[in-house]
Amino acid sequence: MNEKIENARPAFYTVREAARILRVAPSTLYRVIREGDFPAVQLRTRYVVPAVALDQLLAEATETGGLVDPSRIAAERRAAREFERKSGGAWR
Repeated sequence: MNEKIENARPAFYTVREAARILRVAPSTLYRVIREGDFPAVQLRTRYVVPAVALDQLLAEATETGGLVDPSRIAAERRAAREFERKSGGAWR
């Protein structure tokens, strides 16, 4: 049973692991995360990157064959959250 857990794909990556996957410097990824332009979860003073976020970036790049801008994706999510907050969470 432990072998299954050890071989399972992680649900989250450390910033260093995600940076390695994206082939950018960890400091670059930390900066983009802190600016709110890359999806991450903050656990006290640490950040982790959801594996699904990396999957979505790859899928979008593959589907469109073009430039994928995580800051645009983050801005769209922020706008949607702000809209839900102001509208009470539902269309009226």
